[in-house]
Amino acid sequence: MKTHLAAIACCSVLTAGISHATVTDIDNAELAALMASGVPVIDIRTAPEWQQSGIVPGSHLLTFFNERGQADPGAWLATAKDIARPDEPVVVICRTGNRTKAVSQFLSQQAGYRRVYNVRLGIVAWAREGRPLAPAGKALVACPAGKTC
Repeated sequence: MKTHLAAIACCSVLTAGISHATVTDIDNAELAALMASGVPVIDIRTAPEWQQSGIVPGSHLLTFFNERGQADPGAWLATAKDIARPDEPVVVICRTGNRTKAVSQFLSQQAGYRRVYNVRLGIVAWAREGRPLAPAGKALVACPAGKTC
């Protein structure tokens, strides 16, 4: 986690002075309701993780931390803003909610997002409850080479 926080802290210089809001931890029922209302979901896991478990249908695949725990918050944020602008709500999900806790704080406190929702127990709990999963293969095939979708 130390590496994760250091990667996120480096962006504070780029976003100094931006106001922030709080992060709301949500459960799967709240995730389903937000998705139904059109709030975008960003899955920050890695491609092997997406392929292993599947993804929440309709989620946007955008890796934050690579397999070594390294991140490029500025580049990630540039792509995330194509999915949801800081004045729009956004949901982030990972495997168990640990990585998204840090990413949610980054979005809220450093990137100026006002409404950030963190899926508290991640895709593991989503799958455990028998909620729908989509194979990541289709989303990855639709993704242009060299991009994260």
